[in-house]
Amino acid sequence: MKNPAVLARMNGMSAIAQNVKVLGTMAKGQIAFDAATAQEAAAAIARHSEASVTLFAPQETDPHSEARAMIWDNFDDFTDKAQALKVIGDELAGSIRTLEDVQGAIDPLGDACTACHTLYRAKH
Repeated sequence: MKNPAVLARMNGMSAIAQNVKVLGTMAKGQIAFDAATAQEAAAAIARHSEASVTLFAPQETDPHSEARAMIWDNFDDFTDKAQALKVIGDELAGSIRTLEDVQGAIDPLGDACTACHTLYRAKH
């Protein structure tokens, strides 16, 4: 990775993925439910989603980047999708109290991620 801006974006996206994984493994019973950990993961998803708009604002490229160029052609839509994930994360951070809350969060989180990745993420 030669481009530090792209590396920062990739690190931000990885942080979102890691926190979604925390919630997913908790929802599946692969790790024990802990409300504080779940709330913290949801808050981190919100923070990194919000930060992604700033990280993606410069049109930077790198051979290792998975970002499609159409992000910058449709940056308002990209921003809206990042904001939608932030809202979900914020809501979950303030509302997760039970395992059932985490289990109910997985589909909306996954849908928000998929909505953006389907359009704006290229697979290598």
